[in-house]
Amino acid sequence: MAMKGVAASALQKLQNTALNKGPAGSSLLTRKLHVASGSKKIVGVFYKANEYAAKNPNFVGCVERGLGIREWLESQGHKYIVTDDKDGPDCELEKHIDDLHVLITTPFHPAYVTEERIRRAKNLELLLTAGIGSDHIDLKAAAERGLTVAEVTGSNTVSVAEDELMRILILVRNFLPGYHQVINGEWNVAAIAYRAYDLEGKTIGTVGAGRIGRLLLQRLKPFNCNLLYHDRIRMNPDLESQTGATFEEDLDKMLPKCDIVVINTPLTEKTRGMFNKEKIAKMKKGVLIVNNARGAIMDTQAVVDACSSGHVAGYGGDVWYPQPAPKDHPWRYMPNHAMTPHISGTTIDAQLRYAAGVKDMLDRYFKGESFPQEYYIVKEGELASQYR
Repeated sequence: MAMKGVAASALQKLQNTALNKGPAGSSLLTRKLHVASGSKKIVGVFYKANEYAAKNPNFVGCVERGLGIREWLESQGHKYIVTDDKDGPDCELEKHIDDLHVLITTPFHPAYVTEERIRRAKNLELLLTAGIGSDHIDLKAAAERGLTVAEVTGSNTVSVAEDELMRILILVRNFLPGYHQVINGEWNVAAIAYRAYDLEGKTIGTVGAGRIGRLLLQRLKPFNCNLLYHDRIRMNPDLESQTGATFEEDLDKMLPKCDIVVINTPLTEKTRGMFNKEKIAKMKKGVLIVNNARGAIMDTQAVVDACSSGHVAGYGGDVWYPQPAPKDHPWRYMPNHAMTPHISGTTIDAQLRYAAGVKDMLDRYFKGESFPQEYYIVKEGELASQYR
C-alpha cells in the first residue's frame, strides 16, 4: 500500500536526520545522569491494540509493538517492560516504579507520574513522552528531583492541526446528525440544514499559536476566514503575513469576536480550568469550540451547561480528563458534540515519527549526549518556558 511506503520513508528520514545530528554539548547534569554504566530498566506505557496490531506493520505506538525498539534495546543488554496497566496500587506499572531507570509514557494513554511515584522511583533518571505534551507528569516534582523530562517536539503537529481543521468543518457543516440519519435509516434534510454553514467568512480565533496553532492558521487561510490568534508571544511579521492572522493581545476581547474558538495552549497551572463558566460566557452565543489541547483546560460542567443551553452550538475535540474517559463522563452525553477518544496525534505517520524520536533520545542517553534543545521539558531543574 502506498501509504505504508510513505510512512516507512518518513520513519527512515527522521531516524537518519536525528542520528546524524552531533551532540549539542553535554551539560553537567547530563554527564552526571549517564555516569552509571550497564543495563538499564526501561518501562513503556502505551495503549493496547489487540486485534488491530496485526493489521498494520507500522502500528508501532501500541503495547504489542512498543515503539519497535525492543530488539534494539535488548541487543544492548537493557531490560524493556511494556504495559497498558497504569492505574491503581496493584497495576503493572506500580511493580516497576521502585527500580526503573527510564519511563516512556504517551499522552494518548497517559500514565500519571505523580510526586509520590517520583519519590518512590529511586533509580529514575529520565522521563520520555512519546508524542507532545508532558502535563501528565508532575513537572515541578521532576524538576526538584533533578530528572530530565523530554518529548518528541514536532512529531505530531501536522496530525493534530489536520484533525482540528476536520473537526471545525464537521461542526460548521453539522455533519454528524446527517451521518447518524444515514446509519439509522432516516432522511430529513431540514434537520441538518437549519444549522449548517459555510466556513468562508467566519471569524476563527486560536488560543495559542505555537507549532500546532500556526499550522492550523496556515491551513485555514485558503478558506478565506477572518483569522485571529492570542498567544503570550506575538509571531514575527513574516509569519503573521504567511498565516494572514491578526494578533489579539487581550483574550477577553478576542473571544466575543469569534464564531469558532480553537484551544491550542498547553496545560499548565495557569491554564488548568481556564475556560470556566465566566470565560465561556464571554463568547458569542452559538460559538463553536474545538479543543485538541487538553481536556483539563476546560471546566467540564461549564462546557456541558453551555452546550445544553445553546450558548455553545457545538464542542469538538479528542482530549478528556481523566483519560481514558470514564463511561459516565458528561461530555459523552451532552448535545451537539464531536468528541472522540484521544486520537488526533497518534496517526500511523505520527507514531513512526515519535517512535524514531524516542529511539534517538534513548541512544543519546546511553551515550551521555544531550538531546535537541527543543525536546527538553525539564532540564537541570528548569521547566521549559511554556510550562512556567
